[in-house]
Amino acid sequence: MNSKSFVKLSSMLFITTVFLCSCQQKQDIVKISDDTLPVPLIEYNPKSYVCCQTEQQLTIDGKMSEEAWEKAEWTDYFVDIEGDLKPAPRFKTKVKMLWDSDYFYFAAELKEPHIWAKLTERDAVIYHDNDFEIFIDPDGDTHEYYELEINAFRTEWDLLLIRPYRDGAPAVNAWDIQGLKTAIDINGTLNNHNDIDSGWTVEIAIPWKVLSECAHKPSPPNDGDQWRVNFSRVQWQTDIIDGEYIKMKDSASGNNLPENNWVWSPQGLIAMHCPEMWGFVQFSTESAGSQEVSYVHNSIEDAKHALRLLYYAERTYKMQYGTYTDKINYFDLPTIASPNFNWPPVITAGQNQFEAQTTMNSGEFVFINHEGRTRIK
Repeated sequence: MNSKSFVKLSSMLFITTVFLCSCQQKQDIVKISDDTLPVPLIEYNPKSYVCCQTEQQLTIDGKMSEEAWEKAEWTDYFVDIEGDLKPAPRFKTKVKMLWDSDYFYFAAELKEPHIWAKLTERDAVIYHDNDFEIFIDPDGDTHEYYELEINAFRTEWDLLLIRPYRDGAPAVNAWDIQGLKTAIDINGTLNNHNDIDSGWTVEIAIPWKVLSECAHKPSPPNDGDQWRVNFSRVQWQTDIIDGEYIKMKDSASGNNLPENNWVWSPQGLIAMHCPEMWGFVQFSTESAGSQEVSYVHNSIEDAKHALRLLYYAERTYKMQYGTYTDKINYFDLPTIASPNFNWPPVITAGQNQFEAQTTMNSGEFVFINHEGRTRIK
């Protein structure tokens, strides 16, 4: 069953708890907060991409001149991080992907009339400049995932997230991608306000040896394997003052105007660290352009997303009542009926922990816990 047909996150502007219990039960539970967990406000409908294998040696120079790159498909153009809730980006961005036995390759094209960068120190907070970002969660459990950011100076920031920030992180900033290859090609002039630029391209090769550290699945992948991936482009509005690009200020507060966040697969809120909303990359051993390979939807992802909605509700319940609950009818969840998995799930809950489990008709057990981590058994 396609998740699009049964999950409408737009209907969940806030996850609200609904008590259907007795008066005595109400007396036993005291509300301590009106806080809610921020959740995606758009329909769950991640992008997908078939990443073809290449036997051609690629030179990482930012130019994407090899035949393999020419034949590889572009992703859809990026959209606002909040999806249709916000206007389309001012400038176009798109990505291609390839892979071989050694590397996962990325190539991005970022249209931009004024290309600038300031940060030159590795592992600086690169999104304080305009940048391009890659997020990779190999096993799709929303934990132990990778992030790489790069600006037009080719300054890199790579980090490992043990879990999302909403689940307590931490981010391992000292983690480095050993053997990383990156290159930038600028169609224009960097940090020159006297001309109009066309844009910049980014080419990146990430070794499978490094990605295997937290992949918990084959790395390099097998034919047909699917990984969760997303891309972000941070774009600041600037003025030119005394020959420099200066971030525009809010006239009332004097603070910088918020940056724009443009992404491949929309998140439905201003937060990249909701890996459940990232796109799906399916790896193929076919060469780009040799024959069409279709993306294959995995119904386990429908079960995982149904459990994710329960996780959102449980997290808000915990914030408001100081405990988790095994009573699914306390939550205003969408009606879920699938021919592929059982619903409602089995829930075990206590003050500080919960786990929910559903069973696929094909026999697998799918779990989610209070830290938002999913697993399949």
